Amino acid sequence: MTSRAKGRGRNSIAAVSDNPSSLTFADLPAKLMIKVFSYLSHSELCRICLVSKRWRELAYDSRLWTNLRLRPEFGGLSVSNVSQFVDLIGSRFSTALRSIDLPCELITVPVLEEIARQCVNLRYMTLDFSKAMQLHDYNDLVDFPANLYYLCVCLSDVIFMEGLMRKIYHCLSTVQVLHLIGTFEQSSEEEEEIYEVINISKIKAHTPNLRVVNLYGVMFVDDSHVELLSFNCVHLECVALNFCIKVTGSSLKNLLEKCKKIKTLLLHHCELVDAHMMAVDWEHSHVKELDITSTELSANCLENVLTRIRSLEYLAVGYCDFFTDAVMEKLMETGNLRELRAIDISYTCNLSEPVIGKFIKRYGPQLLGLMLHGKPLLNEFFWTANIPLLKNIKICTLGQRDGWYFELNTKVHIDQVINAFASHCPKMERLEIQWDVATIRTRCPFLQSLTLADGGYYEMANSNFERAQRSRVVRTFNRYATSIVQLLSCYGDLLFN
Repeated sequence: MTSRAKGRGRNSIAAVSDNPSSLTFADLPAKLMIKVFSYLSHSELCRICLVSKRWRELAYDSRLWTNLRLRPEFGGLSVSNVSQFVDLIGSRFSTALRSIDLPCELITVPVLEEIARQCVNLRYMTLDFSKAMQLHDYNDLVDFPANLYYLCVCLSDVIFMEGLMRKIYHCLSTVQVLHLIGTFEQSSEEEEEIYEVINISKIKAHTPNLRVVNLYGVMFVDDSHVELLSFNCVHLECVALNFCIKVTGSSLKNLLEKCKKIKTLLLHHCELVDAHMMAVDWEHSHVKELDITSTELSANCLENVLTRIRSLEYLAVGYCDFFTDAVMEKLMETGNLRELRAIDISYTCNLSEPVIGKFIKRYGPQLLGLMLHGKPLLNEFFWTANIPLLKNIKICTLGQRDGWYFELNTKVHIDQVINAFASHCPKMERLEIQWDVATIRTRCPFLQSLTLADGGYYEMANSNFERAQRSRVVRTFNRYATSIVQLLSCYGDLLFN
């Protein structure tokens, strides 16, 4: 802003100081208006720039464009003219740009080279090829962002990435967080040929500073790829292999022996084998956060593995049929849960009410997250007796999903459960209740997310949340799922899309 404009702003405010009611939004200094505009999405900024020349100038301030999202399906902007976008990279974003996500149609040589030249402070980049049918020609690519901290590549089943990757390997040495996002969620039950569309070995060789690796749902990943992480990745702290259905765990022994810093191991829905898991030297590992949800490990294996991990801070064993009373009793006996912050024991059909009650009585006061849905016999009497022990709880899920095979014959008085949470859990942030409800009342001051089964009181609860300016109240048929994953120590680095 020019000095004349600054002076005009000060004079206008001084002129109305005797009559505050005449002060308008246009009289605010540029710094305050930019602060107000910072709460708007980029699509909203593009609309308000039509109000006036001054608003246009402020709406296009580079400080409001530090995080650029260009995938409309994830709430980002839609770019129709690639040439105009290339021109804007230097004029509007430039050195202020810190993160960007690009759909496949924008991952071109001119765009990548202009970002590399103009956006020297770029640290976070997402390249989405998931909907691509053909790769652009990258033979002429000579420049790529070289100071990235975070790189996310969304893969396609039919696009081989080597044409691009061979041009950018030398620029990846600073990357500490790597996400390779596969197509598990789009896969069908029919057997299809699976191709290795990206060379994990070469990526690993050029990323010696990796701390977090997430290979989410990459269909071709197996134990040999996990073995590759054992070499040249001594700084690894988190390995996430969720929905890598070919991983059996045979490489985990070498991985944990060579990567001594690994604290977080996420193996949700992997095809883990008892013998491989029991062969790992868990006693001398630094693993404190473990997710083995939806695996078929035996009770003997679960007891062997979990009791040898010296101190668990985060444990997810949902949908594990063999996580039994005996396993939980053994865990409590060995003291391996003394530092536990969050646990998911949802749909553990062989874990009984008395043992769960004993667990909550002992560890409830230290828990920040508890997932216990899919336990139909835990009614309001159980919860009203145990909720007072959850004084530090932030995230909790309970009840059972609509349509689950076990139906209750008695009505759950949900208002008693809500009142217990309101009276004893002042730190509650996210609460999911999956019974059909007739009344909902809550007085939890930090509650930001409430997920309800679809009951007659939904609309009133929703309007109460809107008046209180809280984030959301959600019907369960919207497939929104409350989870304790945000209590992982590296949760911020694990976010993608």
